Amino acid sequence: MNNLRLAKKKKEKTIVKVGNVEIGKDFVIMAGPCSVESEEQTITIAKYVKEAGANILRGGAFKPRTSPYSFQGLGLKGLKILAKARELTGLPIITEVIDPRDVQWVSEFVDILQIGARNMQNFSLLKEVGKVNKPVMLKRGMHSTIVEWLSCAEYILNEGNPNVILCERGIRSFETYTRNTLDISAVSVVKTLSHLPVIVDPSHATGRPELIPPMSLASVASGADGIMVEVHHKPEEALSDGAQALLPEEFNTLVKQVRNLVNCMKDINPYFVKERK
Repeated sequence: MNNLRLAKKKKEKTIVKVGNVEIGKDFVIMAGPCSVESEEQTITIAKYVKEAGANILRGGAFKPRTSPYSFQGLGLKGLKILAKARELTGLPIITEVIDPRDVQWVSEFVDILQIGARNMQNFSLLKEVGKVNKPVMLKRGMHSTIVEWLSCAEYILNEGNPNVILCERGIRSFETYTRNTLDISAVSVVKTLSHLPVIVDPSHATGRPELIPPMSLASVASGADGIMVEVHHKPEEALSDGAQALLPEEFNTLVKQVRNLVNCMKDINPYFVKERK
């Protein structure tokens, strides 16, 4: 805890501005396919999520996979497709960067850099994204404690980049029914320990589309600043994580439910009990 200096230093909440989106001020919905598979697929989904009310388009151009034989992403071609989708929809884009050597040129294409769970403690990568003038979303490692997660955020902040967003995406536990175990309490804990905005990823946390709506609503109630959801119009044909993607019509319903709860929560402070010394 004594090593958390920059994440605790500010008293006011950090607001990360991306175009007209203010993460940490307004509830933000990030949505899109797990992977950029083709121009037609990405732009089709981008239009769906835009129409439904998403604020930011997600899509992976680089995919660190458990197996080296799984789809690894389209790389530069994928980034160009994302940029075209942004031009057509007006949605800012977020994508994962996995190599310190790629940070500078990937930053030229995207609005938010994502550090995935597998790279949470890739300290060379953290230092590199800390040097660029782009917001960074740091996902919690699947085996990581909250303090370890915040300590990794310190690496980015310490390099001079104040625009850090945290993302709770579930941790590995003995439970096998869900893909991971969503630690919803982590949202409230991080809110008491730092000034950084927190996003929840219920898609990776549960791996089950029927659980994404209730976990999204739980995220709102816990005080999260947004959610990140995977959407695919043909999940049975998806090259990665199709089983956990929502169909466009399911996502449309989810957005309405989430926005309604956000409006109900505006007058409720989930942190009305202060941390006891």
